[in-house]
Amino acid sequence: MKQLVSGLIPKRFRKDKTIIPVVRFSGAIMAGGSPGRRSLNLASVSAALDKAFSMKTSPCVAISLNSPGGSPVQSRLIFSRIRALSEEKNKKVLVFVEDVAASGGYMIALAGDEIFVDPTSIVGSIGVVSGGFGFTGLIEKIGVERRVYTAGENKVMLDPFQPEKEKDIAFLKDLQGEIHQVFIQMVKERRGDKLADDPDLFSGLFWSGIRGAELGLVDGIGEMRATLKARYGDKAEMKLVSTPTNLLGRAKPGVAGIGLSAPEIGAGLASGLAETAEERALWARYGL
Repeated sequence: MKQLVSGLIPKRFRKDKTIIPVVRFSGAIMAGGSPGRRSLNLASVSAALDKAFSMKTSPCVAISLNSPGGSPVQSRLIFSRIRALSEEKNKKVLVFVEDVAASGGYMIALAGDEIFVDPTSIVGSIGVVSGGFGFTGLIEKIGVERRVYTAGENKVMLDPFQPEKEKDIAFLKDLQGEIHQVFIQMVKERRGDKLADDPDLFSGLFWSGIRGAELGLVDGIGEMRATLKARYGDKAEMKLVSTPTNLLGRAKPGVAGIGLSAPEIGAGLASGLAETAEERALWARYGL
């Protein structure tokens, strides 16, 4: 009965709470997932994003972001999905950075109509990096002979078991340059006249939240709860929207979940160790 009466009262006179859906992005950006946790990628966040943007009465969608970066492809896919949903549902996107939004993490942050940070957050690192190891000396010492057979002269480009070649390095740098230019263009399109004229802006450097605001990379200092209540009133209430996951940290296809065989669990654990090491290296770049 109370709900029926409430529905007859004009909306401007109701004392209903304003619900703000919150989607949390946390971790390194990778295509896969591992046991006990999930990587940040389009597959892991799409369901939560769809649900958040489908909340018709909410005035915006808030995103809590904490990522040191990772895959540029997955970063752009997440960015594009957020912008598409924002335009389709006509909802603003407010991004709140926690510890770090760097490299691909900052690329995702660009999807926000406004970006807020903590004074001690780390933002930026607008660049592209590739890394690896060389094992040529090691295999000689332990008496291992490398045997590789290819069709195509460049199929073993940058093979860590062979000496580096200048032409391979030049090719990789050209490829990185193309991706870097895509990133730079995204920043310019999204941040526009807010950006400061600073020669280090696209150099790969990263800054504190305070300096990031001065450079125009973010819109200001602000904690999520306080910012949303100041904007939408004391009755604004944040509602976390998340995606259920299975044992391997991947999104469940349905309520009942998915069965996992022993080989699948074993393979997941093995890949998880490698992903964990890679993720720790990404966080370590920013002292985290």
